[in-house]
Amino acid sequence: MKKSWEPASPPPPSLHSSSLRRRFTSPEPTPPIREPPTPVPAMTSSLSKLYSDDVSLVVVVVDTNPFFWAASALPFADFFSHLVHFVNSILLLNHLNRVVVIAAGVSSCAYVFDSSDASAPGGAGVAATFDKTSCKMKEFIEQDARATKGNSSVDSGNAASLLSGALSLALCYIQRIFRSGTRHPQPRVSNILCLQGSQDGPEQYVAVMNSIFSAQRSSWVLVVGSEVMRRSNAPVPIDSCIVGTQDSAFLQQASYITGGVYLKPQELNGLFQYLATVFATDLHSRTFLRLPKTLGVDFRASCFCHKKTIDMGFVCSVCLSIFCKNQKKCSTCGTELQNAKMRQAIQLGPER
Repeated sequence: MKKSWEPASPPPPSLHSSSLRRRFTSPEPTPPIREPPTPVPAMTSSLSKLYSDDVSLVVVVVDTNPFFWAASALPFADFFSHLVHFVNSILLLNHLNRVVVIAAGVSSCAYVFDSSDASAPGGAGVAATFDKTSCKMKEFIEQDARATKGNSSVDSGNAASLLSGALSLALCYIQRIFRSGTRHPQPRVSNILCLQGSQDGPEQYVAVMNSIFSAQRSSWVLVVGSEVMRRSNAPVPIDSCIVGTQDSAFLQQASYITGGVYLKPQELNGLFQYLATVFATDLHSRTFLRLPKTLGVDFRASCFCHKKTIDMGFVCSVCLSIFCKNQKKCSTCGTELQNAKMRQAIQLGPER
């Protein structure tokens, strides 16, 4: 019997065939999906980082009253040496910091040191700048002594330094630096340090208080072209270091109102240690330190008529001028003070 024709079955596939290799071997790995690279932000230079962190401007007001230093236990040469070391320590904390020294004499005040002169291109080094500063300080003291000698109204026993003029120069310099534009690295914070030895001058009461309130309400706006780049309403702290025997009522009020530090060192031989540990710190670091605090502040004012410090006086209700004695007419604004009618009304009492 014949068998029907059937197609021959295909031979078993060989192990080397491509179909088995595709069936029994692991599939080829899928290439990973490449994500677009994340843009890396441009790295800021160390200059811009310091520019935005803690670049500070310190203006030091130095009392050069010859009558005080002639009777002081600390020679002026040693005091100036402490001052130079203190200025160097501030400049070492950040090479972008700026320090300005203003000398306050009896009859005048002037700039004697500016650290930007040493760091400017083509400028002298720090050592040469300090040599020039010592020469400028000596010239200023001699010039102020000649001006004081020719002024017959100055009492050698109670001569006060020109603190009001020095504070005005310091505030003007700070405003000029903050408004100067982006040509120089702009400091973020600024403060004034007053190294005072002589006693207060009551005749400077109005000018000193005006400077204090100007520092408290200090504000500036940086405008480049027609665009406002930066503005600030932060006060300028006034730090006070008393190197004399008497406290300063002016500087007590200045440090209290502006948020500064008032210190009267016990040992003047270690003056640099006080300056470095208390006044060399920036404003942000002070929030982590236990700084010295004054036990009390002398808020007594000076009368406008005799320029004397008084405990109780009479105040003009229009311009707030202070007088030690009863006045019929205010010498400042010209308002007639009707004190006689007021006393009569007080004695009679209210009408019924």
